[in-house]
Amino acid sequence: MLALFYRLLILLSRVVGPWSCDLIARGIAAGYFVFSPRRVAVSMQFYRALFPRRTRAYYLGCTWKQYRNFTSVYLDRILLEADGAVPFTSSGWEHIEAAIARNSGGVILMSHLGNWEIAAHLMKQKLGRLPLALFMGARAKAQIERIQKEDLRGKGIRIIAAEKNQGGTYDLLEALRFIQSGGLVSMTGDKVWHTDQRVVSATFLGHDIVLPESPHLLAMLSGAPIFVFFSRRTGNRQYHFSLSPPIFIEPASRSERTAVIRRSIYKYLELLEKNLRRNPFEWYHFEPFLGLAAT
Repeated sequence: MLALFYRLLILLSRVVGPWSCDLIARGIAAGYFVFSPRRVAVSMQFYRALFPRRTRAYYLGCTWKQYRNFTSVYLDRILLEADGAVPFTSSGWEHIEAAIARNSGGVILMSHLGNWEIAAHLMKQKLGRLPLALFMGARAKAQIERIQKEDLRGKGIRIIAAEKNQGGTYDLLEALRFIQSGGLVSMTGDKVWHTDQRVVSATFLGHDIVLPESPHLLAMLSGAPIFVFFSRRTGNRQYHFSLSPPIFIEPASRSERTAVIRRSIYKYLELLEKNLRRNPFEWYHFEPFLGLAAT
């Protein structure tokens, strides 16, 4: 049913115009804002940590801006489906070019900041025929996500899906082989996909959090660098993406592995906070992310 609705939106955008889909999406966002108090509470907690000592009305306003901006994610997906083009600018691309020249492969660390699917399309557009794989969760019965993943596969982007609550050892080995062959693997740095996944505890915005160890472990085992990637919407259907300089995880001994992985994670969190403060309302992590206040 959801898949049919998604395809109807695509058809509507072609027949009536993109504004019709935008109107429907805003209505859906308003419905979630009004009738999903638990999700709203998650967002308010996040903005309370990001902007402390403000009023409840302020945090409600931040959450509404977040929900409203999220509608652009679906609208841009539909427009991308319709004509396949999204204008964009970039910075830091020379770091990827250097890795390609070395044939070293790499880990592209993404976040729930901005539109991950558009970001994947833009990356592939820049890479051309060079290999790119997305390591992501596979939600059961998520029909719309399956459509989107098939669309990515059709554009030559490999999908490595980690099923929730299932072991991911084979998937990690597949990603490691892909990197060692010179490929680029894109992974999410701010979401744990399944309960038996290895995690690292950290502090972010004054709260305890857990982050996946996998991207940093893959970089360490492969010897390939991590590139922290962010995308942001700069206008109507226009994007800018940025890549950090390479982060290498090279422990001098086995006993230092945990320490160097933690340093890599805190480098990522430093960049994440910097970009969040620039674009706070493009944070699309609607599940609980922050834990208790750090002591």
